[in-house]
Amino acid sequence: MSEETVPLPAGAGQPKGLLQQMEELMAALNADLSALDADLQSAGGAERGVAGEGD
Repeated sequence: MSEETVPLPAGAGQPKGLLQQMEELMAALNADLSALDADLQSAGGAERGVAGEGD
């Protein structure tokens, strides 16, 4: 019965759509993480400089 619920021709089209959605979400996540990383580096750079002097 699983063959009836997941027909092969329709199943072949759906993963491509899901893959496209996943790639778009990953690109958006990557952009968000890059922005967060830049914010953390700019904020943490001052703190690292102070910590580096103490070492």
